[in-house]
Amino acid sequence: MKVTEEIARAKKPLLSFEVLPPTKGKSINSLFEALDPFMEFKPSFVNVTYHRAEQLYKKRMDGTFERIEIRKRPGTVGICAAIMNKYQLEAIPHLICGGFSKEETENALIDLHYLGIKNVLALRGDAAANEKFFVPHPQGHKYAHELVDQIIQLNKGQYIEEDIIEGVKSDFCIGVAGYPEKHMESPNVDIDIEHLKNKIALGAHYINTQMFFDNNKYYEFKRKCELADIHVPIIPGIKPLTSDQQLHTIPRIFHVDVPMDLYQAMKQCTTKAAMEQVGTEWLLMQCRDLLAHNVPVLHFYTMSKPNVIYNVLKELF
Repeated sequence: MKVTEEIARAKKPLLSFEVLPPTKGKSINSLFEALDPFMEFKPSFVNVTYHRAEQLYKKRMDGTFERIEIRKRPGTVGICAAIMNKYQLEAIPHLICGGFSKEETENALIDLHYLGIKNVLALRGDAAANEKFFVPHPQGHKYAHELVDQIIQLNKGQYIEEDIIEGVKSDFCIGVAGYPEKHMESPNVDIDIEHLKNKIALGAHYINTQMFFDNNKYYEFKRKCELADIHVPIIPGIKPLTSDQQLHTIPRIFHVDVPMDLYQAMKQCTTKAAMEQVGTEWLLMQCRDLLAHNVPVLHFYTMSKPNVIYNVLKELF
C-alpha cells in the first residue's frame, strides 16, 4: 500500500524504520535480526537506504594508480523484495542521483515496479567521499527535483527512449527529504522550503525529515511548510543519541543541533550505560511529545542502537 494511503486510513500514528543494507559479503540475516524485534509493534514501512559507489585508487605494478569504483552496500532492490516477502509489509527503497545515470535510474524503477513496490524516496544523495561538493553523473540528475520529475514521467508511461509508445505506467508514491534545520547547502530555511515546494509541485506525495533532537524544530518546519502552501504528510525522522562520540559526530555529519539540555546531561555521564540511559529518556520524551501532536508516522533511524528504540517502543506501547 502507498504511504499516503496508509496514512489516510490510519486511526493513530504509524511506525516505520530505516535500515542499512549489509556490506558486501555479509549475510542479510544480520538485518533480519535487527528488524525481527520491531515486528512486535506492527510497523507499516521499512526504508532501505542506498549508497553511491566509492572511488578508490589501486596501485599498479608499474607504480601508477588505477581509479576503481566499489559499492560497499549493494542490493537495495533485492533487500526490499526480501523484506516484503519475509514480513509482508511495505519496503521503501531510497533512490539517489549521485553516481547514477538517468537510464540506470529508469532500469531500477522498472525492477521496483515489477516487484510490486509502490513507494520510493527520491534523494539527491551526498557528495562522493573524495569530492568537496556534489558532482552528478554525466548522464544523471543534479538535483532531487529532476529525479522526482523522472519518476512522475514514468508514472505517466513516458520513458527515456522516445520510440517507446504507450509504455506501461508505473504507480509510485514518491517521498522526498525535508530538513527542519535546513539543508547544509541552502543559504537559509526559506529558500530550502522553496526547493521543497518545487518537488511537491512536480508531484511528490510526502516528506520524510532529517533527524532532529528538538521537536520545536520540526513543528516550526511544519508551520513554514503550511505557510508555503505545502500540504502533504510530513513524517518526522528521529534517532537515539547515546554516546559521547555521537554527540560530536552527528552534528558535524548531519548538520543538526543538539539541545543544550541533552548536551549537558550527556556530558555529566561517567559511563557508557549512563549515556545510553540519557539518550533513551530523551528519545522517549521526543516520541511522547510527537504522538501528542498527532504526527502521521514515527520514523526511526535504526542504524546504531536498535535496542534503545525497542526499549522506547515497549515503554510507549
